[in-house]
Amino acid sequence: MEKLRKVVKEIAYTRDHTNSPALHRSLVPFLIFASSLYGVALHIRRSLYRSSFFHQHRLPVPVISVGNLSWGGNGKTPMVEYITQLLLDSGISPLILTRGYAGGDEAKMLERHLQGGPTKIGVGPNRAATAASCFEKYGCANPSSIRTFFDRSLLHETAKVETFSQEIGAVVLDDGMQHWSLSRDLEIVMLNGLNPWGNGNLVPLGPLREPLPALDRADIAVVHHVDLIPEQSLRDIEKTIHGFKNSIPVFYSKMVPKYLVDVKNDRSHVALEALHDATVLCVSAIGSADAFVKNIEMVGARFVDRLDFSDHYLFEAQDVETMRRRAKGLENRSDHKPIIVVTEKVKTSFCLLLLPGGRY
Repeated sequence: MEKLRKVVKEIAYTRDHTNSPALHRSLVPFLIFASSLYGVALHIRRSLYRSSFFHQHRLPVPVISVGNLSWGGNGKTPMVEYITQLLLDSGISPLILTRGYAGGDEAKMLERHLQGGPTKIGVGPNRAATAASCFEKYGCANPSSIRTFFDRSLLHETAKVETFSQEIGAVVLDDGMQHWSLSRDLEIVMLNGLNPWGNGNLVPLGPLREPLPALDRADIAVVHHVDLIPEQSLRDIEKTIHGFKNSIPVFYSKMVPKYLVDVKNDRSHVALEALHDATVLCVSAIGSADAFVKNIEMVGARFVDRLDFSDHYLFEAQDVETMRRRAKGLENRSDHKPIIVVTEKVKTSFCLLLLPGGRY
């Protein structure tokens, strides 16, 4: 199944399949049919919300949606955490609503990063029901008492607020762009600068969860991995965005590694200099493994090998054995034990990466 996922992803980012392997070409007709069905279902569902046949719930506090138009790798989860921190700095107790894919790996990451604070995290496919449950448990802040970005941290340099009410003052909707059952006050769309549109088709033939005209609904666009793409590519992305909504402001983000974390001890940090001139095996289960590998190369690794798993992949014992064999092969070729660098999602899925004899 994992091999099939990889093949489908390769197809989704290939515009011309003429020279593709036979397996890829044989799947294209089925993917075209499935993509067409998805497009019809998407159009019907969107029309039912527009006509108010499906009810859109309005929450009693401001809602900020962070979403995307394509498969993962857009920097969505770090943006959710960043906005949450801005709310906290403004004295607002936030609620993060997330679906919780694949056992909730992203939700667990957010919990770990934000633990000890007033942030609440609601996990569940029905986010309207999850929100209602959280409001019933914690209460809702009086709108007149909610201090917004505009009179605090975005416009003025102010001290961080140390005392919070347990009452929820704002909601951050994780992966909310296609979650139309909740009304939102601000729509942020994240885009992967390395390949924002793929082959331009809807899933599963392409990576798009909605057609590009959906950009018109966004209030803010953020292009991620901006440091890894040429200036002209960035201009082309901006031109495409403004072709659908000329007034949308475009911001940029990038991944900036600070240190490595020992997989067996979260409190043990290792300087990035440990990767200089080293042989590195990158293991990832994220939407944009290319960006992860490029960042490791930029740190100064001598040789970088990679094992890419699909986003939200649920690891099994055989995957650990695959990593062990790959690491041993690298050691035999280089006469040095490779440093195995995993993404945080991989660590979250494994809890502990059991690769005895390696360096992490």
